[in-house]
Parts: sequence; structure tokens; C-alpha cells
Amino acid sequence: MKVRHEEKAAFFAAVDDACKKAIWCAIATVSDEQPRVRIVHPTWEGETLWFATGPQSPKANQIRVNPLVDIQYQVAPPDFVHVMVRGKAELISDLATKQHAWDAIDYDLTQFGSKGPDDVNFCPVRITPSRVELSEMFGSTNKRVWRS
Repeated sequence: MKVRHEEKAAFFAAVDDACKKAIWCAIATVSDEQPRVRIVHPTWEGETLWFATGPQSPKANQIRVNPLVDIQYQVAPPDFVHVMVRGKAELISDLATKQHAWDAIDYDLTQFGSKGPDDVNFCPVRITPSRVELSEMFGSTNKRVWRS
């Protein structure tokens, strides 16, 4: 079912709730024309998805070449919710936006080695979705899709 404009805020609130239950997700990037998948811990801020990485990490290097990404969350039973996100990733380097991302990300980034928003090793990634799917039972039940 297509998410209507008047349903968008409630839809993204439901997406955020589901993703908080899953915590971790898989992100797919491309390297040498081959898919690469790894686990990340993003945070939703409205319609924007944030996560942190190192500026020279494989993820960052792949995003520089091709910013298109797919993300998949799976919430275990009994909820069994599935969230898929397709969008464009952007590596953030300006201090004001790095500070914003540092504040928006809802876990302690120092656990992962970053010392603060001005740390040269802190590279926030902003994902602007073009498509978000929220469904139950691997997409077979109560499927809702938002498109930009």
C-alpha cells in the first residue's frame, strides 16, 4: 500500500519504532561493481537516516564513488517486522552538520572511538531515502511503501 502524504509522519514514526527494536541493520554499497554488505547502527531523524563511520573506511570510500545504498532491518519474532530503505548517502565533513549528526545519533559514539564532532575520524553519513518499505513477515503482510 502506498503511503499517502497525510500518513507520512505516522509512517516514519512506525519505521523509527521498528528500527529501534532491530537496532542494527545491513547496508549495501558497491565496490568494483560488486555488492558489499556490512552491519551499521543508524538513527532516524524524521525522514533522514544517520550513521557514523571513519572517513577512510571501506563504506566511506564506496559511498564517495557511488552514493546509492540499500538498507535492510529485520525485527525478530514476535514482531517480525521488515524495513527496507533505498536512498542516497552523503558523507558529512562540515563542523556544523557534524555537530548536528553527533547530537541526532541516539547512542554514545565514543564507544566506537570518536572523541566528538570535531574528531577527524568521525564521519557522519546522512541517508536521504527515495523509498522506504515497512512490512510484516518478510514483506508478505501489511506492506506499506513511501516514495519521495
